[in-house]
Amino acid sequence: MDILLVASAFNSLTQRVFAELGDRGHSVGVELALGDEPLREAVRRTAPDLVIAPMLKTAIPADIWSAHVCLIVHPGPVGDRGPSSLDWALHTGAAEWGVTVLQASAEMDGGDVWASVRCDVPAAIGKSDLYRNEVSDAAVEAVLLAVARFASGTYVPRRQDTTASVAAMGTATGTTTDTATGTRTGTAAVRARPYFDQSLRRVDWASDPTETVVRKLRGADSQPGVLDVLLEEEWYLHGGHPEDTLRGKPGELLATRSGALCRATVDGAVWIPELRPRRKAGGPAAFKLPAVLALGDRMPVLPEVDAPWELPAGRRTWRDIRYREEGAVGFLSFAFSGGAMSTGQCRRLLQAYEFARTRPTTVLVFGGGRDFFSNGIHLNVIEASADPARESWENINAMDDLVEALLTTTDRLLVSALGGNAAAGGAMLALAADQVWCRAGAVLNPHYRLMGLYGSEYWTYTLPRRVGNEEAGRLTRRALPVTAARAREIGLVDVVIDSTPGDFGSAVARHASRLASAPGTQQRISEKKAARERDEAVAPLSSYRQAELARMRDTFFDPGAPYHALRSAFVRKTKPSSTPDHLRTDCR
Repeated sequence: MDILLVASAFNSLTQRVFAELGDRGHSVGVELALGDEPLREAVRRTAPDLVIAPMLKTAIPADIWSAHVCLIVHPGPVGDRGPSSLDWALHTGAAEWGVTVLQASAEMDGGDVWASVRCDVPAAIGKSDLYRNEVSDAAVEAVLLAVARFASGTYVPRRQDTTASVAAMGTATGTTTDTATGTRTGTAAVRARPYFDQSLRRVDWASDPTETVVRKLRGADSQPGVLDVLLEEEWYLHGGHPEDTLRGKPGELLATRSGALCRATVDGAVWIPELRPRRKAGGPAAFKLPAVLALGDRMPVLPEVDAPWELPAGRRTWRDIRYREEGAVGFLSFAFSGGAMSTGQCRRLLQAYEFARTRPTTVLVFGGGRDFFSNGIHLNVIEASADPARESWENINAMDDLVEALLTTTDRLLVSALGGNAAAGGAMLALAADQVWCRAGAVLNPHYRLMGLYGSEYWTYTLPRRVGNEEAGRLTRRALPVTAARAREIGLVDVVIDSTPGDFGSAVARHASRLASAPGTQQRISEKKAARERDEAVAPLSSYRQAELARMRDTFFDPGAPYHALRSAFVRKTKPSSTPDHLRTDCR
């Protein structure tokens, strides 16, 4: 079918729906919701069989949904309505939630239901993590089911029962089964919830215990943050993690660690990784930064309290880089906010990697977390720098140093484990390993073009080596998302692990243990060393790096290069004036 996706942004869910539908043979185009008339023109131009809105903050015009079937993806169970569905799910402590695909109608979120799929809400989960993982899995399942039902031409969507009085999703009752899939979906009394504003997010440092503070912070981790007063100024706090040893007066700043702040609660403390200043009237859009960097000269003198990479069992504290061992397998995991890796984060990760290489392991797993793997250089930190060109240069060299360390590891097998999405230099970072294992729900964007960059991270060596020159050119030129399944087909990844987000780490550990004890593993390590030596004789790694960095340097230090305006627009979330051409190409 010809399917038109309408979205407020080409975000993670829209990308995944786009790629999953494309994998199944549908012709898919995208139109950003930038106004009613451009949307009408897109519908006239493409004449789609079906319109789907994976993430939409505005209503589809009535003249469109009355003439075309338009399916809205709502991140809530049947009966849930309103713009803050996930916020309310986390606020009320729901243990399970759902995604509903419903037909656009005059009543917001009130149209007929084409599909609904339940999903778990893990304890202490952040909203953005939940959205990119459990909700994304359920949304794709529901969208594919709805598309199949629409294609059948026989399915009649069910009306929402506005008089129902069964229990709401998240309780032990009130669940039903979608007979087509056997999936519990949960019927619910219609519940139109208001916008979840800052009055509901406010932290009362004088009375809120640590668990409450963490829940509030994680419920707004990416957007919009929790508005608070810090050092007599208003800031949005982003992300929260409990601390089990540091103590102080409630609300007091206690310490720093790797750019994050530790702040006391009434019964403990929390780590806050990022801050964003409240936008001043008439001022430019503000953006998130590592907390210590955001405060800058306002920072009081605080101790830098480190924590070991190998945390003792039972510790509850924040560490963005961790290491552990299970038998002959080492696990070096990292979790950087938004997947971005600053110069300092790259250098700390390289230091941890060098430590991991001293350990007597046969297999080293790099990554393995449940959310973002990496999205490459840290554009926010670069934008905030007094010299963005110089910081860009330092950041890309720090990334290259890390990738080089992976590529030159020849005494063990190295596995990149992608539980979540990877893009640009972060996707190329994964390719430096001997094997790439990817959760089925992850999306890869192995390209740099949309930021006006040629790219580095040795991609001109690793990407063609995996997929061939022709496919490498296609991936970087088209600049479109790739599903894990498609990535395996073309050789971009080696293993796709079909697991829930929460089970990915244990599934990776089982695979890695089997790999470490496999009879042929030592032979593979020997062959790996020989292959690296042959490649080095043909073309040294340094030659790839020098050629890539020459192109990058020219861009970074050219004030007129598109990269600088594209970076600023990305960081400040500037609304585009039109839908990019590369998103419109498929639906004809």
